[in-house]
Amino acid sequence: MPLPAKPLMLAAAALLSATPAVAKSPKEQVIVVPGFADFLAVDGDTVWATNKGKVERWSRKGKLAEVAIERPCGSMAVLAGSLWVANCADGTLVKVDTKSAKVVARIATGIANQKEGELNVVAGAGSVWLASDPKGAVARVDPATSAVIATIAVDPATSYMAFGMGAAWAVSQQSATIQKIDPATNTVTARTALGKAPGFLAAGEGAVWVQEQGDGTVARVDPASGAVTGRAKIGEKLKWGDIDTGGGMVWLRTTEDQTWVAIDPKSLGVKARTGKADGSGALRYTSKGLWTSAHDVHTLTFWPKPKVK
Repeated sequence: MPLPAKPLMLAAAALLSATPAVAKSPKEQVIVVPGFADFLAVDGDTVWATNKGKVERWSRKGKLAEVAIERPCGSMAVLAGSLWVANCADGTLVKVDTKSAKVVARIATGIANQKEGELNVVAGAGSVWLASDPKGAVARVDPATSAVIATIAVDPATSYMAFGMGAAWAVSQQSATIQKIDPATNTVTARTALGKAPGFLAAGEGAVWVQEQGDGTVARVDPASGAVTGRAKIGEKLKWGDIDTGGGMVWLRTTEDQTWVAIDPKSLGVKARTGKADGSGALRYTSKGLWTSAHDVHTLTFWPKPKVK
């Protein structure tokens, strides 16, 4: 989900013969969003999206609010009545009150991937986490005081994060590693080599899931040992896009071939390929359906609870 627009890249290669047929699309709802709607964060029945110079709150009935932020970047987190947004303009973490849609704090954390804005702000263990230094650091922020309460040493160029299974997880594309951070000690307790160009990740459905963008695969990582226990092959590559878990599936926003893919977490089989290729964007799962963004065509789409066999 890059900040600058990327040209659409339609896949030339056919899907793998072992892949199931394309699933029938649910009756999705497409919402036109001017600008560059990209990263998403679910807030109840609504969703927050980054855009040019602001973040916006959307429901299926339309836009509910907007908050001016110079250059919001990366995925956002909702915790304790606040939206937490990385601002790549000045390297701060911005705290937004979700009820008033007002900025209430700016925290000088630093941002590890400030130039490209490819990163995650995540919440877990009562804290907000983000990669804060390209030399290799993760900042842990107390949501009550808006203070940095720990700085954890990680591999250089770590920027992608997730929280789940009792740990914070951090990926360095440069080092091609995933690192498990114990929130009890604020230290890295496991480090595992990954495939080519690892990127966005999610924790849920019994494992941690990492896009290996250069290989066109999603790696399944054991949350106890940190070891890779299998891979799902999606296509030739997985540049950009997004990943989430829920409802017994792993959900992957793709750039080529289709809009999104559903992966069985046990068999690692692709259970559905849905929608057309709309370039890069984000994806978030809810119990009522999927939200996806497509910044190159200026849309948000809600897919009512997909039926995946």
